[in-house]
Amino acid sequence: MTKSGLIEEVAKRTPHISKKDMEVVVNTIFDSMIDALREGERIEIRGFGSFQVKIREAREGRNPKTGEPVHISAKRTPFFKVGKELKEKVDDSPDAVESAADSQA
Repeated sequence: MTKSGLIEEVAKRTPHISKKDMEVVVNTIFDSMIDALREGERIEIRGFGSFQVKIREAREGRNPKTGEPVHISAKRTPFFKVGKELKEKVDDSPDAVESAADSQA
């Protein structure tokens, strides 16, 4: 699902709110989440999961083409941990079980 798909779906479920207004709402939610993560805050959405920023230390890597050592700078990266309820709902999906069985065959 894309961001525009999400806006469409939420707009369908709330016919009293225009699609344009729903786009503003969705963008505001995402912008607020980005701002919180930038400030180092943890975001927890019960039943869905949590977002937090993890710090990856600077390290030495290798250029895969030449094998030469390359310095990789420290960076902050967002990390998502799925919630128990979401994990159970996805796992209970009959499509997920069939897809997994098909891929193993």
